[in-house]
Amino acid sequence: MATKTKIEWTDATWNPVRGCTKISPGCKHCYAEAFAERFRGVKGHPYEHGFDLRLVPGKIFEPFSWTSPSMVFVNSMSDLFHQDVPDEYIIEIVRVMMNANWHTYQVLTKRSERLMAMLNGSLRFATSTEHIWWGVSVEDTKYGKPRIDHLRQTPAQIKFLSVEPLLEDLEFVDLSDIDWVIVGGESGPGARPMKEEWVRNLLRCCRHYKVPFFFKQWGGVQKKKTGRQLEGQTYDEFPFTAREAIPDRVVRRQLASDLEAQFKANEALKFVWGAAGSSPLSRITAQRSRQVPSL
Repeated sequence: MATKTKIEWTDATWNPVRGCTKISPGCKHCYAEAFAERFRGVKGHPYEHGFDLRLVPGKIFEPFSWTSPSMVFVNSMSDLFHQDVPDEYIIEIVRVMMNANWHTYQVLTKRSERLMAMLNGSLRFATSTEHIWWGVSVEDTKYGKPRIDHLRQTPAQIKFLSVEPLLEDLEFVDLSDIDWVIVGGESGPGARPMKEEWVRNLLRCCRHYKVPFFFKQWGGVQKKKTGRQLEGQTYDEFPFTAREAIPDRVVRRQLASDLEAQFKANEALKFVWGAAGSSPLSRITAQRSRQVPSL
C-alpha cells in the first residue's frame, strides 16, 4: 500500500530521498524538518538521523508494490534535485516512474536550475509523458518567480507551481505554458500570514491563462480553523489525468526485478546499493568522489 497522506492535492507520498537543507525564505518553517527532527536519535526510526540528507535505495521500487493507481508526491520529505543527490540516482528514480506509469507523479523542487538542466539533458526521456508532473515552489518574487522561468524553459509536458507558503503579493504572474497552480498559506507555529488579495490575484491570473487552480489552505497556527475556502468556495481543480491500467502483481514484480538488476549493474551506483537501508550523504559523498569522479 502507498504511504497515504493528508496533503490535499495528492494521494500518497514516496521518499527515496530523506532530508534537505534550506535555500530560500519558503524553507524557514519547513514542516518536513520539524517532523524529522522529532525523531533524531530514536534508534531504528526512519528519521533517527533527523533531517540529514540521506538516500534510501530500499524505497526506490515501492511504486511497483502498490495495488491501485495513485497520485504520488515524490520526495515530500526532501528535494529530488538537491545538489548532493547524484545525477545517476535521480535518473534511476525517474526510470521507475517511467516504468510504473499507472501512477501519476508530482515532482516538486526549489532547485529549479538543476531541474531545468536535467530535463533538457539526462532526463529528457521523461518529459513527453503526461503521468509525470514537474513543478517548482514559488513563495515570493525574489526567489520564487525566477523558478517559473526555469521550469518554462524545459520540455516537460505537464508543468505546475506550488505557491506555498505564499509570503507576499506576486501581483501579475505569467502563467503561459503552466498547467496547474497550487496556492496555500503557511501553517504551524510561527506561521507567516497570507492576505486574501494575494490569493485572489493568483486566481485571476489562472482564469486569464485558463490554468486549473487549487487552493490548499489559509494556514495559520491552527489551519483547520481557517479552512480552505476562498470567497465561500473550495477550489480543487487539477489538470486532466488519464491513468494507465495497472498490471497484475506478477508483471509488476517482474518489472521491478528487471529494473533492480539494471540498477545494481550500474557501476556509478555501486556505492548506493552497497549500503544497507538508507545511505548517509556524508559517507556517499566521500565514496562518490573516489568512485565516480565524473559526478
